[in-house]
Amino acid sequence: MPAQTLYDKIWNAHVVSAQQNGLDLIYVDRHLVHEVSSPQAFDGLRAAGRVVRRPDCTLATVDHNVPCVNFILHQLIERPPRLGGKAAIKDPESRAQCAALEKNVKEFGLSYFGLEDKRQGIVHVIGPEQGFTLPGTTLVCGDSHTSTHGAFGALAFGIGTSEVEHVLATQTILQKKSKNMRINIEGALPPGVTPKDIILHIIGRISASGGNGCVIEYAGSVVRALSMEARMSVCNMSIEAGARAGMIAPDEGEDWDKAEAYWRTLHSDVDAKFDVEVEIEVADIAPCVTWGTSPQDVVPITGTVPDPAGFSNLDRRRAAERALEYMGLVPGTSMTDIKVDNVFIGSCTNGRIEDLRAAADVVRAAGVEAKVAPGVRAMVVPGSSRVKRQAEAEGLDAVFRRAGFEWREAGCSMCVGMNEDQLAAGKRCASTSNRNFEGRQGAGGRTHLMSPAMAAAAAMRGTLADVRQFQQKSSQPTIGLDSAPPVQQPAAIPLDSVADVIIPTAGIQPAVKEEASLADLPNKVFRVLKGIAAPMYIENMDTDMIIPKQFLKTIVRTGLACGLFYNFRNDVNTGQPARDFILDQPPYDKAVIIVSTGKNFGCGSSREHAAWSLDDFGIRCVIAPSFGEIFRNNCFQNCMLPIELSVEECRELARDAEAGIELVVDLEREEITRAGRETAPIRFKNGLVQARVFIGWVRRYWCDDARWRGYRYF
Repeated sequence: MPAQTLYDKIWNAHVVSAQQNGLDLIYVDRHLVHEVSSPQAFDGLRAAGRVVRRPDCTLATVDHNVPCVNFILHQLIERPPRLGGKAAIKDPESRAQCAALEKNVKEFGLSYFGLEDKRQGIVHVIGPEQGFTLPGTTLVCGDSHTSTHGAFGALAFGIGTSEVEHVLATQTILQKKSKNMRINIEGALPPGVTPKDIILHIIGRISASGGNGCVIEYAGSVVRALSMEARMSVCNMSIEAGARAGMIAPDEGEDWDKAEAYWRTLHSDVDAKFDVEVEIEVADIAPCVTWGTSPQDVVPITGTVPDPAGFSNLDRRRAAERALEYMGLVPGTSMTDIKVDNVFIGSCTNGRIEDLRAAADVVRAAGVEAKVAPGVRAMVVPGSSRVKRQAEAEGLDAVFRRAGFEWREAGCSMCVGMNEDQLAAGKRCASTSNRNFEGRQGAGGRTHLMSPAMAAAAAMRGTLADVRQFQQKSSQPTIGLDSAPPVQQPAAIPLDSVADVIIPTAGIQPAVKEEASLADLPNKVFRVLKGIAAPMYIENMDTDMIIPKQFLKTIVRTGLACGLFYNFRNDVNTGQPARDFILDQPPYDKAVIIVSTGKNFGCGSSREHAAWSLDDFGIRCVIAPSFGEIFRNNCFQNCMLPIELSVEECRELARDAEAGIELVVDLEREEITRAGRETAPIRFKNGLVQARVFIGWVRRYWCDDARWRGYRYF
């Protein structure tokens, strides 16, 4: 057998059926579900008369859209219902979304950690916590940061809502195999450098689109020395590097002696071939902080705000100019001179116990009497209820509270800003989250990404700060990556001991419409598309730009045109229409095609709402040099065509679009022509696959129970 990478081994072990169009039907071992990306998926099951194929393989929780304020003053006071009475969730749309998930898990018989459950938390924290994440498995979730679970040697990636429906209905997913990329990190970790600095350095090195089309395997002596929580932080932000997933081979060791023998095979063969290899010398990494509106906009904390004129690439220079204008920064400014208004410590990237310990070490090092800097609001949001209890058992909450930090309930909080935890326009936040996109933490808010230790240092100083200065002052030993204080770990809670858990009912019989026909597809399939194209020139056009978070609270797929490019089309302070965005000006207000000259269109989150909003506006095709992979898949699911062309070809079409020339996209001929012009057609590969038609076919395929049981690995 040819040498295989870790990714190859897991992928090949899960192929159910290879399709002629280059796609594989992959078996899914584990499925995590949350309230934002699932309502429409359950509605799809309901409308088709389908049930969940493997209820035992799905775990649901609420995390994105829940309040994180404290609900109890004392452990002896009964915790009021955060969902049952709905009093805790003030926003009616948020309340409806959480209530919809509770209704759906009961109807379809799924295990569920609700707001009353002691195991509730961010999906990517609770999965590993509860042993739901296992080496060698495939794991998906309607969230782009599902790559977090790759730290355990799992193949884990984010999917859109239509794919959530497909997995619920069939326990499979249709995917194209990615390329292999390995990032080898060697050397001795310098003082003050954390896993967050490592991944930010990597993104700065390879760019936000450097991993496009790849699954990244992180390897090398530095990676092998990282704790599991540290590995999770690194894998978590693989999506910010443009990758489909990130993975780390599981280790041999005492804890693994009792594990299955299969797990021991989960490493890349010595002579395995990678499509892309990157070498990183960790001695070159310093504590990092972002300056712009993409995770690739990163410099050492000792550096300065860069001058856009220093970028040779035109698109990169334009992006830097736009970022500095948005961030309110001037080239040459020292990073440590930048004042902050808010500090956020939490998220699925850095909301685990190890992260909170590192931040608390910095607060202790500042001195017993030290307080959060005047004018700074600082909050700590544990990644799960279990992390919160463990931190309280170690006294970390007391360290933070004494210094003036807010100690919150578990949830996504200010990372996505769907609840009340948001930045006001113009406010600046030192954040341990994973995205510094425009408006990510609040319309007009300015985000600087960094490690938990760096964020704590910023809170105490009131400016971005070099954490190494605090470590030099500390007389206490810091907690190493592989160590933990000698405290009792919170006991695991049996699955049947909490009321919010719904145990799947045995013998549920599907009332399934097995027919697969074009009637299952939206009436939007086209063979030839002719119309106005709107040119756009932004590199890394992320999904937060396409549709901001406040429009993700819907439980339906339609009516989202009003949210399309909302922060471009409206004043972020007044909400009034700006009327100067291209889609608001004739003839582009009737556009059916978007031509982007910038790479990585649709990067960022898994929100299928981005595709729905484009569809609602009337956009049927997007042309760009490259796409965010989840966004591309979401386009296909909605019968929209993403076409990848070279930068030069995209610029040529953008010039035609500026001139008002209609474009003609012909799927059968696989070419793009200009109406009324005798120019050579631009060729492309037709990748429009109507994946939703496969649901009925796949369910019939799985009717052979012997074949189905053959894929029950765990």
